[in-house]
Amino acid sequence: MNRLFPAPLLSLSLFVLWLLLNLSVSPGNLLLGAALGLLAPILMAPLRPQHAHVRRPLAIARLIARVGIDVIHSNLLVARGVLFAGSRQPRSAFVHIPLALRDAHGLAALSMITTVVPGTVWSELALDRSVLLLHVFDLEDEAAFIEHFKHTYERPLMEIFE
Repeated sequence: MNRLFPAPLLSLSLFVLWLLLNLSVSPGNLLLGAALGLLAPILMAPLRPQHAHVRRPLAIARLIARVGIDVIHSNLLVARGVLFAGSRQPRSAFVHIPLALRDAHGLAALSMITTVVPGTVWSELALDRSVLLLHVFDLEDEAAFIEHFKHTYERPLMEIFE
């Protein structure tokens, strides 16, 4: 059954999406939607990443809450930095952050978190996944920023995925 439906929810979603996009439930659209729903996941199965193994689900809720708080706080800091740029220029910098996190799912989550939090941009990941290069909008203390980043984001993701 797994060979015919490697991703049953994806198959159903593709079928429904096909019908919605065509605004028709004609026999031809039903057949094409079914073919798309069946064949696309089978043909794309080799491209799907390995399944994530979540170790501590409660840590996910804490991380989401922390990221939400950081998004609001960073929005305020970046807005202040932009609005009052005439009195004090922001000290933008690239920061190399050594990583202990190696799980692909954890790194993907870390990249999304970095993208969502204003004032930080994921710039580069070393090929061996040992160092992350971030651009920070306003950096006061590099060592404190690295420690905050590792404690706030990397450690919880290691709890969740490793």
